[in-house]
Amino acid sequence: MRYYIITILITLFISSYSYSQNRSEYQSVVSSAPLIPYSLEWGGEKVSFDRFDMRERLDREIISFCYGHTNTLLVIKRANRYFPIIKPIIEEMGLPGDFVYLAVIESSLNVRAFSPSKAAGLWQLLSSTAKELGLEVNDNVDERYNIIKSTRAACKYLKSAYEKYGSWITAAASYNAGCNRISKELLQQNQNHAFDLWLNEETSRYIFRLLAIKTIMENPIKYGFAIRSSQLYPQIKFKEVEVSKDILDLSKFAQSHGITYSQLKEFNMWLKSSKLHVREGNSYILLVPVVDDLYYSSNGLCVFDKRWVID
Repeated sequence: MRYYIITILITLFISSYSYSQNRSEYQSVVSSAPLIPYSLEWGGEKVSFDRFDMRERLDREIISFCYGHTNTLLVIKRANRYFPIIKPIIEEMGLPGDFVYLAVIESSLNVRAFSPSKAAGLWQLLSSTAKELGLEVNDNVDERYNIIKSTRAACKYLKSAYEKYGSWITAAASYNAGCNRISKELLQQNQNHAFDLWLNEETSRYIFRLLAIKTIMENPIKYGFAIRSSQLYPQIKFKEVEVSKDILDLSKFAQSHGITYSQLKEFNMWLKSSKLHVREGNSYILLVPVVDDLYYSSNGLCVFDKRWVID
């Protein structure tokens, strides 16, 4: 009997020790679930996450951004360069500043972005849509890659959608799915807002990705992103050079302004070739970067949003 009791005690001790060890190993690899806000404001609309579907859709996208570390870190770094350019245009055209986040989820603020569906630039415009919005897309230039002009074109679309729906969030949903699709679904489902529609997964996720990236970028450290000021991508000042005549050699044009052809293309990706044809009566603005700003040592880096950094 005593032997039996001793055997049981030894077995329990070994099991307890094994469980303790396993639990310790588990704790060392567990991923923490990010916090979900009870509500937030986007585009002037207060959004509550009390309803189960609202909360769980936001939860999915916040987890996606938090554990897709590479892309989220790059987005915050790039935002320091591009938000100072696009946010003033967005606000000047009468849209909420939150629409900077639409550019984030469209292109990850990658100026070279080109999708399988042939959408291009920061705002991922299709060629046909871009032309309807007044952009020039041909063998000579592709203004979908012109940061300033494409931002204005995207704002033009979104303003028109807002006038139709009376909601900036529903307007954002139409940027992904198209006004025809959103209008059709609102009518068929007898609803007034994109949040209450049964949509395809891409569009449903789209509007919650907007909410999620705003939540993270307004408080990166809370969601595990610790960035120092020196690690942000610096803002670069430009000289605007108006061109009303053909440029036969953009390499020579760049050299005459103290930069390389590569540096000229980096900030004027809308140029399609090594030369620029200008129709009579037309003109283009080329952005020529200030040489000192091309180097971290002489840039005098500015932080656009202090919430992004830990120093």
